[in-house]
Amino acid sequence: MPATATALHAFDFDFDFDTKDPSMTPTAPILDQPASGRESPDVRRRALVFGAPLAAAGLAWSPPGLAASRQDFYALGTWAGSLVSAAPSDANRLNNQTARQVVNVSVGGESVRVKLSNRYGTAPLVISAASIALRNGNEQIFASSVRPLRFSGKSSFTIPAFAELYSDWVLLSVPSLSELSVDVYVAADTSAGTSPLTLHNVRPAPQLGSYLADGNQVGTTSFPTTATRTQIYFMTGVDVSNPRVPGTVCCFGDSITHGTNSTVNANARYPDFLARRLVFGNQIPTLSLVNSGIAGNRVLMGGTGENALARFDRDALVQSGVSNIIVLEGINDISGGNVAARLIEGHRQMILRAHARGIRILGGTVTPFANAPQAREDERQALNAWIRSSGEYDGVVDFDAAVRDPANPRAMLPMFDSGDTLHPNSAGYAAMANAVDLSLLNTAKLRR
Repeated sequence: MPATATALHAFDFDFDFDTKDPSMTPTAPILDQPASGRESPDVRRRALVFGAPLAAAGLAWSPPGLAASRQDFYALGTWAGSLVSAAPSDANRLNNQTARQVVNVSVGGESVRVKLSNRYGTAPLVISAASIALRNGNEQIFASSVRPLRFSGKSSFTIPAFAELYSDWVLLSVPSLSELSVDVYVAADTSAGTSPLTLHNVRPAPQLGSYLADGNQVGTTSFPTTATRTQIYFMTGVDVSNPRVPGTVCCFGDSITHGTNSTVNANARYPDFLARRLVFGNQIPTLSLVNSGIAGNRVLMGGTGENALARFDRDALVQSGVSNIIVLEGINDISGGNVAARLIEGHRQMILRAHARGIRILGGTVTPFANAPQAREDERQALNAWIRSSGEYDGVVDFDAAVRDPANPRAMLPMFDSGDTLHPNSAGYAAMANAVDLSLLNTAKLRR
């Protein structure tokens, strides 16, 4: 049998690894972890057999057909970037440069793919080369982990205006809670025309999202950084393929989901703390998690990014493997003068759309904003009362109760306040993550 046929035939095997193993650290590949009580040595052998023929065949990427379909079947979102439009400027310009972009994943897997987007571009976007690797601190990467990214088999490709492309799967053992570096080389000048750039703004500021270098530096271990940015370019998601994880939790919201005022470079947003609970806890099976927060976002009104109803499908409902959504939105609408009754209409639309796809959706109560006028505080309390008591959400996460001051319910406890009376600090975000009752989450195996 030809080597390639042998490689493809390997996908007939079942393969598994245990993401609950407490020895699984971000520096150790998942498939090399000791077997747990839930995993037989035979399963481990089959997992290794699965990879060996592919390596022997020299396949760094997954061709169309059986291999791709099996990886797609177990696809999970493990990082997401909710995108915004930015007019070309010197502050976001790429001109014959490589952007090395850093993302932190939730669960790991044995294969990975990247989603790139030209969602807001009015002209085609040419990506001349791209790669993915395990990060080794700052702009450094582990040389042995570098994998070229191809899109429909092509290393150089064009993303049409307003479109999104998925890369081909690449074999890379990605540890849970690790960091990846995704390199994107753009030979053209993004400021040469008027087409908006499609970006993800990193929070907390001033945390770096990208390291820039001149020319094509894709996959180089010694990255010659010339500049840094707090944006991530064109990336809307990273997926892993993992047969042991039944689904993905999408945390959908505004700056309090995005992680504004959390500790820089500490992955201390509330979804980060929740991801660690889902990976290392023992209450429920492991679930993946993506953060779809945008600082300044609103349910109904214009703010940063498209309003929640406009972006809900693209940023929540179509996340790979999504089985649960946690919504925390509304404070920016209230600050802008909207009333609870209108916000409830918006929340109901998100509930209806999630249920139409068979996705469990939980409502998060809106956290305190002590500096808000009393009239706006009354609207916050009215919205929270509906979230808690209406029964329309599949469950409630009482973020408000987790961080508020019992002696002054319109304010956060001082130990949770970052200082602006609106955004929690890292301790407050941890308290929010701990408020999520994991038994409310759907852990049934999805058939996608």
